[in-house]
Parts: sequence; C-alpha cells; structure tokens
Amino acid sequence: MDFLEYSDISSEVKGCMTTGKIKMTDSSIAFKNSRTGKVDQIQSSDMEMVNFQYFAGSIGIRIFLKNGTLHRYTGFKDTDREKIAKFFSNTYKKDMLEKELSLRGWNWGTAKFNGSVLSFDVDTKSAFEIPLNNVSQCNTGKNEITMEFHQNDDAPVSLMEMRFFIPSSELAGDVDPVEAFQQQVMQKASVISVSGDAIAIFREIQCLTPRGRYDIKIFHSFFQLHGKTFDYKIPMSTVLRLFILPHNDSRQMFFVVSLDPPIKQGQTRYHFLVLLFGQDEEATVELPFTDEELKEKYEGKLEKEISGPTHEVLGKIMKVIINRKISGPGGFKGHGGTPAVSCSFKAAAGYLYPLERGFIYVHKPPIHIRFEEVASVNFARGGGSTRSFDFEVELKSGTVHTFSSIEKEEYGKLFDFITNKKLNVKNRGKNDKASYKDDFGDSDNENEPDAYLERVKAEAQERDDDDDPDDDESTDDDFNPDAEKESEVEEEFDSNHSDTSESGSDSGGGGGSKKKDKKHKKEKKEKKKTKTVSEKPRKKREKKEKDSNKPKRPSTAFMLWLNDTREKIKADNPGIKVTEIAKKGGEMWKELKSKSEWEAKAAKAKEEYAKAMKEYEASGGAKKGGDKEDKKSSSSSAKKKTVNVSPPKSGFKSKEYIESDESSSGSDDDKKKKAAPKKKASEPASKGRKRSKSESEDDDDEEEEMSTDSESGSD
Repeated sequence: MDFLEYSDISSEVKGCMTTGKIKMTDSSIAFKNSRTGKVDQIQSSDMEMVNFQYFAGSIGIRIFLKNGTLHRYTGFKDTDREKIAKFFSNTYKKDMLEKELSLRGWNWGTAKFNGSVLSFDVDTKSAFEIPLNNVSQCNTGKNEITMEFHQNDDAPVSLMEMRFFIPSSELAGDVDPVEAFQQQVMQKASVISVSGDAIAIFREIQCLTPRGRYDIKIFHSFFQLHGKTFDYKIPMSTVLRLFILPHNDSRQMFFVVSLDPPIKQGQTRYHFLVLLFGQDEEATVELPFTDEELKEKYEGKLEKEISGPTHEVLGKIMKVIINRKISGPGGFKGHGGTPAVSCSFKAAAGYLYPLERGFIYVHKPPIHIRFEEVASVNFARGGGSTRSFDFEVELKSGTVHTFSSIEKEEYGKLFDFITNKKLNVKNRGKNDKASYKDDFGDSDNENEPDAYLERVKAEAQERDDDDDPDDDESTDDDFNPDAEKESEVEEEFDSNHSDTSESGSDSGGGGGSKKKDKKHKKEKKEKKKTKTVSEKPRKKREKKEKDSNKPKRPSTAFMLWLNDTREKIKADNPGIKVTEIAKKGGEMWKELKSKSEWEAKAAKAKEEYAKAMKEYEASGGAKKGGDKEDKKSSSSSAKKKTVNVSPPKSGFKSKEYIESDESSSGSDDDKKKKAAPKKKASEPASKGRKRSKSESEDDDDEEEEMSTDSESGSD
C-alpha cells in the first residue's frame, strides 16, 4: 500500500474547519485547501503521537507533533477506521488509540500544558484542548486568567475569549498560580513573537484610552503597548490615521491613533489610542540602523538620531514606518483663539476639533466624523439656557452625534466654518446667523424675555391693529351701570331720586325686598363671570380687487436675467426641482461678472413704468380705488348706527335709547320714563340679565299707582 487519499476532509485552522483533500504517503501527510489551493505537509519523522477522536457526526485523526503543535482532521467514515489504523502501523510504526473525552459537562477541572496545547481535563479525561498558537492575548486579574484568540476571517463564528478562574491554594507556597498559568500560556502563544530588536522605545507614556501608562515599542510590522497589567500587540496594517492635536490649555498635546480592527480588553473595544504629552517633554531616540540602511529602507526620511518634543519624535517615526499622513488642526480658530471647541458628549466633557476633512472629538469616547459621512448639521438651543447651544451632526447612516454645552460665543466661528465647508445646515432660515443669535440672546442677562415669545407677541399685536379701531362696542365688554347711574340719571330727571327709591320700595311690599336680595347675589356672580376677557374674533380680510388697467411693476435685473437663462439652467442640471432653479440662479448671478446689460434693461423698464403710472393717474385710475374705500367706510358706519339704536336686553335703558324713544313716542311714554328711574335708583341692573315674571308684574303695579297719583293731582 503506497498511499491513502480522501476527499471532503476538514482541517482545523484557528478554530475553523476548512474543507479540502488529504493524501497520506510513506514520507508525509499533505492537506490541500480546496478554496485557496494551499498545501500543508506534515513529515512522518515529526509525528510523536496519533489518535482517533470523535467529532460531531464523524470520526477524526489527532496528530501531535514533537514540537508541541497539534493538527486535527475530521470527515472520515467508520468503515475507513481499520484501513487507516493499519496504514499508520505499517508505514509510520504508530499505534492509533482512541482519545477518550469527558462528556459530563462540568466546568471545573485541571489545566495541563503539553507542548503548545492546553488540555482541560475532568476526571483524567479531556473536556477540550486549546492550541496556544491561536492565543493573541493573555491577561491576569485577581484569581482570573483571560485568554483572547486570533480572529479567523473565514469563520462565520469564532471563539474570541475564554476565562479561567484559579482559586488560591496554600500548596502553591510563594508561587502565584495565576502568574504561573500566564507564563505557561505566554511561552507558546503568538502574543510577543518579536523578531529582532525594537526600532524605538518610549517609556511611561500616559495613555487616556486605554487608560494607564505604557511603554511603546515600535517594530517593523507592529508596535507594542506594554503595561503593568495588559499588553497589546498592534499590527501596523490596522492603523488608519494619525492625529496630533493641541490641548486647549496650550501646555499639552494629544496624539491619536485610529485603528481598524480595534484592540480589545474584555468586552471593551478601543478604536482609538489617545496619548497625552506635555509640550515641554523632550526625547532623543537613536535608531539601530546604519546610514545606508536608512536610505534604502526609508528613503532617507529618518535620521539616525532624532530629538525634539516627544510627540513629534513619536509622530515622525510612526509616520515613516506606517506610511500614513499625520492630520493636524485645520484653519479653524475658536472664540479664544484655540483650534478646538469645548463641549460635552453625553456625560463626559471634551474637545471638538473641526479639521479640514472632518471632525474629531477627544476624548471620552473618541469620535472621528468625515465630511463625506455627514448628512446635515443642526444648531439646537441648550436646555433652558441662552448661554450655550448644542451642535448635532447627523450621519447618512442615520446616527446622530450631539455635542452639548457649547458657549454661545463659539456659534459665529463654527457657523462660518460649516458654511465654508458647504455642509448642509438643517435649521437654516432666511436670516441665518442673525436670527439664531437673536434666538439665543445677545446680552449676558439671562432674565431677558425670550426672543421667540417676543416674536409671537409682535404678530398678535399686528393682528389686533388690522382690526377696525372704531369698533369699540364689542359684545364681550363689561357693562357696569352703577358707575354711571349717578351722572346719567341725574341729568335725565329733575325729581328726587332718594324719595322715588323709598316710595318704590314701599310699593313693592315685604316680598319685593327678598327678591331684590336674590337679584343682587345673581348680579354679583354674573359680574365675576363677565370680568374674563375673551379674545376678539378674527375678521376675514377682504381681497382687494385688482385694476386690470394699472401698469405692472418692472422686473429687476436679476429676474430679467433669470427668465432669459432659465432653460439653460434646466439643461445644465437635469432633474433639478422647480424650487431650486431660483436658488441655483442666485449662485450663478453672484458669480456673474458683467451685469451692466441687465441693469440697463431694468432701468429702462423702470422709466417706462413711471411714465405709464403718470398716464394712469391722469386718466383717474387712482381715484376709482378711493371711491371703493369710501363706500366701505360708509357701509361700516351705517352698520354701527343700527347697533347703537337697538335696545338692550336688560331692563336698564341707556341715555341714547331714552332719547330715541322721546323722539319717536308720544305723551303716554312720558309716564313710563318718569317711572324708570325709580327702579334704577333702588337696585342696580346687571348686563344681559333677563327679568322674571314676578318682577315684571311688580313694575306694572308701580306704574299703575303712579299714573293714578298723577291723575288725581291734575284734577
């Protein structure tokens, strides 16, 4: 038997089962990846132990090498088991035993290290095995070990992290079992597989995210953050951008590194490294290269000895090695002359830097927004205060970042920056910056009235002014006859009011006083109700009739030009909306250099309009409009007269109504006029009150008695 060959076999690569074809010969075992075509070979002399192992749904082969690495292949059938065992026994002189697994499901057991494999055993049987060359990070805590794994891009689901709890033991003595476990993992893990010496080392650098102090070691293909608790190995290929940003206090500098994919610490992901340097901190680094190597590798961009501020030295080295540009603050200058705006994001305070191609917020959490991602920005009022405002950035993905508590003095600078970058402002109106400033308030007095409220009041005042100013007789106005009864009634009558009131009360009898008391109470309640002032109903404005003979106003130079170029704008901008044609025309009109032609046409049209208006006024066209207004005023005054003549609903008669009765009625009405003040003097009448039957009958009795007295006196 020369060889064995099987198809549809899977090989374990970083926790993912990769399909392919396996071929076993007398000298080696070769596996060919069906997707990539890559061939992996295992020499027969390197094999130390071979076992059968059951996988989910099939049987597999477990090959343990002398260097401590483990290879597993699955997809074999039970019928192939005897043939494979015979081939290994005859060809490789290896007996194939079955690897027994623990199926109890317990999560406590014993960890054993065998070469580069960590085996977790429960009752002397393996529950699972971990190839340590798949481990990317190993961190320690109190009685806890956290292992992180390299991510396999081909795997739909990957194991990213595993934690082990190690209880303290008195048998361990002076040896810390947690540290001993970590050292065993780190010896075989691909965490600090450093090839060669570091190019540069920076000691005790303050890092804001992840928080702590780290030694930064820069190598050819990666750089390492080494701290007291955590170590991070960051490939150069994951670095997207570099930023150097001055702090607002002018004494510190931020060095920001953007990463994709991010580094992780437990469940936390860090997409940015934020380092903080003092501007006075200086460093000198001597690179381990000859002058010829520097010219060949880095094209002379690096010197053998680099000295200066620490952030500049670090930035220069990383810029050349990573081959990325370093972004700094743009041309933006805030109210205090700094390139950043102080603000808050959620509960944390920080700084927003408007850059040439985006925004970056430092530092908790760091956020980088490119202008290409921005759908619109919005200036919103801060919560109840006119001294600050919020700046909202809405992305095309729908996410909204709100930077709050920005001082109102920064608004003008930030608004100018937004307009220069031609970003879409969501709440932009006709007055732009001016109206927004007024909305926040221009003075430092926080007790100033709200600008929006003042605007509403002004509109209400204009609406009231449009109503007829002569319309003083509103049905909702309060009517108080007591205030005028002394002056008006005395002028109308010469009799003694006190005597008439007494006689009127005597004639009413005892029951009349009770009725009058009830009447007083009702009148007081009605007065309280009538004190509430209701809003005047709006009047519909009558449309002015247009005179067809009146000349039309002349067009401006811009409108003449726009009408002439409208079709051209449509042709140059296919699919443009009708509402956007004028906006586009306005932009083109601003850029138009020679406007003399259209201004001359506009001036000529204006002269023709003035001449036509003179002829129109000479023909009497302007007077026709005046006649219509006279007719309107006369009709409105006629309506008012009819309102004044109508009798009031209550028993009280005003002076005007009595005078109109005198002119229309005969001598019989004189008796009623003399009787009227008796009732008024004894009790006040309320507005809009209906008289009851009993009261009207009492008044009739009084009038009959007075008429008999007057007749007897005349006899």
